Amino acid sequence: MKKVIKRMAFISVSLLLLLILAVVAFVNLSPQFGANATGDRLKRIQASPNYKDGTFQNLVPTSLDMSPGKLVLATWKMLTGVPGSEPADTIQTVPFDAALFEGTGGPEQVAISWFGHSSLLIRIQGKTLLTDPVFSERASFASFSGPKRFPYNHYMDVEELPKVDAVILSHDHYDHLDYETFIRLKSKVERFFVPLGVGAHLEKWGIAPEQITELDWHESAKLGDLTLVCAPARHFSGRGLTNRNTTLWASWALLGTQKRVYYGGDTGYYPGLKTVGEKYGPFDVALLECGAYNEDWIDIHMMPEQTAQAQLDVKADLLIPIHWGKFNLALHTWRDPIQRLLKRSADLGTKVATPRIGEVVVLGATVPNTHWWETE
Repeated sequence: MKKVIKRMAFISVSLLLLLILAVVAFVNLSPQFGANATGDRLKRIQASPNYKDGTFQNLVPTSLDMSPGKLVLATWKMLTGVPGSEPADTIQTVPFDAALFEGTGGPEQVAISWFGHSSLLIRIQGKTLLTDPVFSERASFASFSGPKRFPYNHYMDVEELPKVDAVILSHDHYDHLDYETFIRLKSKVERFFVPLGVGAHLEKWGIAPEQITELDWHESAKLGDLTLVCAPARHFSGRGLTNRNTTLWASWALLGTQKRVYYGGDTGYYPGLKTVGEKYGPFDVALLECGAYNEDWIDIHMMPEQTAQAQLDVKADLLIPIHWGKFNLALHTWRDPIQRLLKRSADLGTKVATPRIGEVVVLGATVPNTHWWETE
């Protein structure tokens, strides 16, 4: 009997080791996980004032940990589902109007089209920018598992994009940096602006180093007459098992000669939002996250009421809420972000645009404010 028990234990341990080796091999060999920084890129990271003890740090203390009990409960709820967390019907999108988007205006024209979550086209200073493009079915490292996009009657794809002058990335999480999308994008875009370290992923995927501009917080670069400022955010990063916070996360201030746009990326609420407004604002429009929040991870994702306040902090005339309406990444209903945001924004007296997926918003024209999600 003892021999049988020992043999079973040996087999169990052996199978566990094989499983661990298989997982490690999969992460190391699969391209979608990207690459870690080496050489001059790593030296630049290590020289950053925002890098300490082997990882990037937020400007204020930020907790990424949950108690075991809360983690188990949250995981169970995600697996079993929360009633109303995904739309019951197909979301009706608006066909992207390239002519309206590109327009005939000069530096004073800004146009924006949102494709769900944090993927947007921004037209400013005569340049077209694409933010955090995720056009795959899932926000995941695998095509067969992970959060699946909500049902739309039409999904924007790489082949339908107008000429894109540059892609800007906020950080390297899978719902913002998608391998399959970038494989198809790399031959269509000339410039990529990313936070420190993220360029290692893009180079691994075949994008030439000279096409990539990596910036630390408060560093800037030029694209014609447009200035792109890599601004702080309160979040975290990582795509693999062992590389949490080894790349930087960021927001972006897009400064034209006449208009200014703020793209907030992913962030928890913190005093630095006011600093962004004072240093780079006022902004004509802010694109701020509103979704995937929970009290248990409030340090890294704003609650909707905080998003409303953040519009005032960054000194934005108009808010377009993003990071909702496409993926189920939290424990709230899919309509909850926009409903709560609009309630608080009404109390604050601020201006909010609520475009449909794909709809073009032109600053200075009529601001879309229909409650389209109530009919979906």
